[in-house]
Amino acid sequence: MSAYEGLLRVEGEDEPPIGVVVDLTDGRMRVSAGDIEVADWSLDEVRVAALLDGFHVRAEGDEVVLEIEDEGHFALDLGLKSGHPALRRKMAALLRDD
Repeated sequence: MSAYEGLLRVEGEDEPPIGVVVDLTDGRMRVSAGDIEVADWSLDEVRVAALLDGFHVRAEGDEVVLEIEDEGHFALDLGLKSGHPALRRKMAALLRDD
């Protein structure tokens, strides 16, 4: 799976989150809301931290938080090795099932 549905919010902003699709193909993270492309980053350009409130993505001096429905697969597709305990359990279960 390379496309994930979720919510995006800008860290530090009070605006409500927007529904997005995050596509992880070809070494890129493309974020779109409907027909609008919100972001298109090389995975080499971003830093992702899996925290309790979502995936904190830092790129180009900004930080956004992604709440992804299928967070276990998303974390594995990103190649993350760490995260909060519940996420690590989901990741371990997915790895066992494979």
